Amino acid sequence: MRVALRPRSGCLVLCLCLSVFTLLLQSLWVPLEVTKDEPAGRSPEEQGQRALGFRRLALRLEALSTQVQRLSGERDVTQLTRDDLSLLLQSFRQDQQGLARFVERELKRVSQKLDQLSRHHRHQHQSHTLPTHDSYRVHTGPNECEVPMDTAYPVCAEKVEFLQAHWQSDPCYAFYGVDGTTCSILTYLSQIEDFCPPHSGRNHSALPWHKKPHSYTEKAEIRTSLSPLYEVISNNSGPAMNFIQSRVERMSERWIQAGLRMKQRSNKTVSSQMRVLLYPGALAGSVGQRFEAMVEKGGPLGELVQWADLGACLTILGHNLTFSTSQHQLHRLIGATPGRGSCPIQRPLTFDLIYTDYHGLAHLQGAMGLAFQHYQCHFRILDSFGTEPAFNLGSYAHSHGYKTLWGRWGLQPLQYMTMFPHTPDNSFLGFVSEEAVREEAREEELEPETYRKDRIAVVYGKQDYMWQGKSEYVEVISEELETHATVYQPPGHTSNLPSFIRNHGLLTQEQFLRLLRQAKVFVGLGFPYEGPAPIEAIALGCVFLQPRFDPPHSSDNNDFYRGKPTTRQISSQHPYAEEFIGKPHVWTVDMTNTTSVREAIKAILRTKVKPFTPREFTCEGMLERVHSYITHQNFCSKSVPTWPPVSALRVHLGPLGQSCVSVCRQSSLVCEPALFHHLNSPSAFTRLGLGCSSMGQEVSHLFPAYNPWGRHCGLQQEPLLFSCSGSDSSQRRLCPCRAHLPGQVALCPDCI
Repeated sequence: MRVALRPRSGCLVLCLCLSVFTLLLQSLWVPLEVTKDEPAGRSPEEQGQRALGFRRLALRLEALSTQVQRLSGERDVTQLTRDDLSLLLQSFRQDQQGLARFVERELKRVSQKLDQLSRHHRHQHQSHTLPTHDSYRVHTGPNECEVPMDTAYPVCAEKVEFLQAHWQSDPCYAFYGVDGTTCSILTYLSQIEDFCPPHSGRNHSALPWHKKPHSYTEKAEIRTSLSPLYEVISNNSGPAMNFIQSRVERMSERWIQAGLRMKQRSNKTVSSQMRVLLYPGALAGSVGQRFEAMVEKGGPLGELVQWADLGACLTILGHNLTFSTSQHQLHRLIGATPGRGSCPIQRPLTFDLIYTDYHGLAHLQGAMGLAFQHYQCHFRILDSFGTEPAFNLGSYAHSHGYKTLWGRWGLQPLQYMTMFPHTPDNSFLGFVSEEAVREEAREEELEPETYRKDRIAVVYGKQDYMWQGKSEYVEVISEELETHATVYQPPGHTSNLPSFIRNHGLLTQEQFLRLLRQAKVFVGLGFPYEGPAPIEAIALGCVFLQPRFDPPHSSDNNDFYRGKPTTRQISSQHPYAEEFIGKPHVWTVDMTNTTSVREAIKAILRTKVKPFTPREFTCEGMLERVHSYITHQNFCSKSVPTWPPVSALRVHLGPLGQSCVSVCRQSSLVCEPALFHHLNSPSAFTRLGLGCSSMGQEVSHLFPAYNPWGRHCGLQQEPLLFSCSGSDSSQRRLCPCRAHLPGQVALCPDCI
């Protein structure tokens, strides 16, 4: 006997049954680690398959429940009989394995019936969903609703079930034509994403965001004007952009002259003109508002210096730039869909390179959906302090204690670009220091009298907190030198600086440079770390006096470095100045030893120091370096790197406990991570005379390496973990070292 139910009541009863059934399945789906009474003999893989099966059943029931709830609000629903409900209720009495098989069968039948209902009533309810883009409107036919079983697409069914339950969680699905039916979901998963087999006659290279954009065949030619850069940065406003534009304008003549000198050299490889997006994420959104507020109050300017110089460098090199500090504009530029970023972008990425920062990387991921991984090889991340490989690979960082807020993106480590060449696992981008000698004095630069300085010291520290606990140190300096400060003072606040300090308040960059031209000494207080100002002071003829850190500062003992994706030990306020420049331009002292500080000041006053700029911090040096990166670095290729060439390789076997950074530096060389693959083979150990009792591949940022106790030779299994920085007391690292050009650490003699 059949008992007819009213349409709405029938759907509500079915919905209730499905909900109860979902709870039952969830109670059966117990995580492996808490399953105490698992039958003996079942392998971990079988246990995992069983848990996955119940998870998929629960997900499918949730999807069906969502469809039923939607249909329950419609008027002319086809009647669901009591027998249909009875079939579902009977399944509660089956054993677990039989239950799984039965439910798979029954849910497929019910799902097909619900799809028929949905298609029948879809046209009556178009007003309840977002309008879809015409180009992506779903076209369905009578045979397109069967979920395909294809071993090449193992997660297709699970993705279908997920979207049946969650397609309304992001408006982007409706934008692409998904309306909750299996037909529309399969079309989306095959034509927009690539989780299900493509329809006949199509392939996944034809996905809208996979297609190759129009080829760009123009060659990059050296420009003699920065007008294209002014045009793109004029579309952005605020204190930060004003600083960037002011710096570019002030240094424009030097950029142009450096470009002309580069053009005259005939051995330069001509590269294709790149379409480049510069997106400083730190200047966008709420983070950008806080950053902008600090710019005029003594906040950090190092990042802005780097963005200004990168923009000028790329413009002179002849590339096509877009500059944006707007998250909304970013979405438009990359073709993001409406919604919260669950779907891929609408078209191929129109940029060959995107320079951004960690904040911008998060913005891109939130806008690009599945396309983020497809295009991440085009990203270059401005990262002042560096990201070591152990922090970069998310799964490895989590399991080995290297987890931080800033790592885990899984990029090639050389895609991160640092302010100084302190982390050879990353690419050194750098910036350009202000030059000391005025144009009219260049012919006399061999005359020491040209560089006479007043007995003035300028203290490096624009905010009050940087001076705390430093009074005695600064007082010793003031005994010999008139001591000046540039500390920001809020209106109405009295100064906390010692009375013998002459404070100018926060100066413009031009005023600050004028003061440095007069000064003999630029005094570091220990913070900020590793900024551009000491390099610019040295370029203006100052001696940089800085404190030594004993013990060195690191993420283990210092709040500033804690959480940063690096294990570096910082021996002074500015390690690059200490190690790569040194005396007479840089003096590193124990700040707490007044006798040592006093003697250093007297020695400095007896020394005549000329302005000095390492080549890598000149316009020409930066042009040379960035041109080489753009020409040779290709992170989209699946083949092993060919640059730097193998002729640059110098293999060194390190002592126990030393990183390759240290090993190479001791031989006046630098570690080159792009050459690691030449050492990751048994023959490399043989060439070094190492007899291996065992050899194996492992996922470890220490390998390739040799353990002398077990005579074990370890090879690297994960190329993303090739690391110059890793060290361990039980391992001797195999280190790929190379020479570098004078004053240009990033490039080897064979690299250009």
